[in-house]
Amino acid sequence: MDATDVAAVTPGPIADERPGGSTVSGDRLPKRYRVRRQIERIIGELDEGDPVPSERELAGRFEVARETVRQALRDLVVEGRIRRQGRGTVVSRPKLVQPLSLRSYTEAALSLGRTPGRVLVGWDDVPADAETAAALEVPAGATVMQLERILLADGEKIGLESTFLTRERFGGLRTGYDPTTSLYAAIRAAGVVFGSARERIETVPASPREATLLECTTALPMILLNRRTVDTDGRPVERVRSLYRGDRLAFEALLRE
Repeated sequence: MDATDVAAVTPGPIADERPGGSTVSGDRLPKRYRVRRQIERIIGELDEGDPVPSERELAGRFEVARETVRQALRDLVVEGRIRRQGRGTVVSRPKLVQPLSLRSYTEAALSLGRTPGRVLVGWDDVPADAETAAALEVPAGATVMQLERILLADGEKIGLESTFLTRERFGGLRTGYDPTTSLYAAIRAAGVVFGSARERIETVPASPREATLLECTTALPMILLNRRTVDTDGRPVERVRSLYRGDRLAFEALLRE
């Protein structure tokens, strides 16, 4: 569907809605949010990949300043409802919702019908910082392996993953493992049985380097996961730092009492 096909969805100045469907012009909500509500209606009439009307067109349609429209569009970009494409904006596909579980990203993406991929950024020997040393039970400053990769879903960059491993236990992976494939599968093939993991989730801004690698801006909220995994004997397997674009991925967990 073309964006012009929905020109009549929200004619004239913006109006606020009351429960039950009645509308009233008012200022009880900031204008930015009322504009956003109207843009969401337009998006609802469009298909994935369809262009969203321009800032100028929306500002004229709603009789508001372009900056107000720009703020509303920025919110929808952060939520993953729309995305920038060239000099315009198009409707995004739904976020990839990944369950929190002791599985690799490859396994999780495949289970959701998405095509996973990884791009190698680097595989280097680095000194363990305090957090990595504690996770892997090695002295601070000890040399460990860092495998850094960009995570893809259907060819789109959605995350940046750094995995830290000890050379003593996993140094052999350097010669026989393809870093564009599942690391967990390679570790299991080496005879390691995963036991459990502790994961901390928080939101952080992206650094300029991370934003460049993920082709986004530093203003985009990121979801940071820090994971420590041990085998069934309680021996450390990995420390993983995964940074995901907040506009392209969400997480869910099944909770039982």
